[in-house]
Amino acid sequence: MGLLSVLSKPVAAWSARESRVWKRHAIKFQKRIFDQLLVGARRTAFGKDHWLDSVKTYDEFRAQVPVRDYEGLKPWIERVKAGEENILWPGKPMYLSKTSGTTSGVKYIPITRASLPNHISSTRNALLSYIHETGKSSFLDGKLIFISGSPALETMNGIPVGRLSGIVNHHVPDFLKRHQLPSYNTNCTEDWEEKVDKIVEETCHENMTFISGIPPWVQMYFDKLSSKTGKRIGDLFPNFDLFVYGGVNYEPYRNKLEQSIGRKVDSIELYPASEGFIAYQDSQKDNSLLLMVNSGIFYEFIPVAEYFSGKPTRIPLEKVEPGVNYVILLNTNAGLWGYSLGDTVKFVSKNPYKIIITGRIKHYISAFGEHVIAEEVEKALTDASSVQHAEVVEFTVAPQVDPPEGGLPYHEWLIEFHRIPDDLERFRLALDDSLQQQNIYYRDLIKGHILEKLRIRLLKKDAFIEYMRAKGKLGGQNKVPRLANDRSLAEELLKME
Repeated sequence: MGLLSVLSKPVAAWSARESRVWKRHAIKFQKRIFDQLLVGARRTAFGKDHWLDSVKTYDEFRAQVPVRDYEGLKPWIERVKAGEENILWPGKPMYLSKTSGTTSGVKYIPITRASLPNHISSTRNALLSYIHETGKSSFLDGKLIFISGSPALETMNGIPVGRLSGIVNHHVPDFLKRHQLPSYNTNCTEDWEEKVDKIVEETCHENMTFISGIPPWVQMYFDKLSSKTGKRIGDLFPNFDLFVYGGVNYEPYRNKLEQSIGRKVDSIELYPASEGFIAYQDSQKDNSLLLMVNSGIFYEFIPVAEYFSGKPTRIPLEKVEPGVNYVILLNTNAGLWGYSLGDTVKFVSKNPYKIIITGRIKHYISAFGEHVIAEEVEKALTDASSVQHAEVVEFTVAPQVDPPEGGLPYHEWLIEFHRIPDDLERFRLALDDSLQQQNIYYRDLIKGHILEKLRIRLLKKDAFIEYMRAKGKLGGQNKVPRLANDRSLAEELLKME
């Protein structure tokens, strides 16, 4: 056992003691953060525009600061980009995180000196939590890889600009950098496929023990490794112990990834965003995520069912209830206020506050009032795959409102399989049955003969990679939307067949 893994255990024990305090007193910490944010806001243009110098309570804040998405906050962000000071948070941000929004095009999210620790320490705490619970720390003795965006930064009016993963890369502690791959030059490679090829060359002979990245892009890395070496990943890297991921649900990819590895490895889910690091999986005993209540973010929530109504209910953390689907709002020490991230979450516990990610508020199918969400389609796919021994590479779902072949409308699932189900028809029926069990509106539409049971369209190998390449979104933090309420994505995929 190496020195780093030995030293990590007392540090992990200390971190566990610290986390017990803020988990036990979550509302107290949220109130403290709320008060701190108000102090910062009073010195800003946004604070003056919203009379925050007179605000003392949450109810007053809610009355003064409306819910906004990126587009709603854009007038102030444009001033930040122009180099003005004291706009959303005192001073200028340390960085602007450049991210591709699903509805707003390119977004520029401020990261301030106050908010940077939220992005850095949260991943560290997730790993320390894993070490403390399991006693496993040997992954720190080998090589670590973060399959991420480029660390190369541009400058905009004196502010460094780059992808979040690239920005964070500049703050990896020195004791970990000695173990980190790929090299800086390789990580700066812009072409994703060229970059993965270089990563393969740099890592195929190393003692890789820790791998982190978005599952579909890690799978691409694994496929290239196996193609080059003729070995499964677990044989190539016998000490590979831990997979850390975020960005998408792991379950639809799990079978394929574990087959590529040749065995199960422990995994940790993270919930990072440019807007803030929100939660992480703190236990191998369940897959829920511990909400970061002490890290510069004051949370608010709106029930999904009310989000598009004229006056939705907007509540702080202390008033949430388990089992309700909420849109999550952020108020941060990076200067985001009443900010709708667009993600939906569900609480599974209030002691401590733990969530699961259920999807995106704008990614759903409700062409007939069914409001099918990502959580439901992902579970349906997992259920059907486990019965029919299928392995999915990628998928998306779209409504077919006016079938060209005639008949009732239906949901069309466009799926690229690594392993096609033993019986595709039974797989289809199992998929539909799981979805009906989860969503009563969908079930009623099927039973009422408004909708036909779902249909599956098989896509060729690498269909989604070709689509993402054509869109200039191959690799990095980019993800294929699981659901759409129209057929634009589906039709583009079908044109490539």
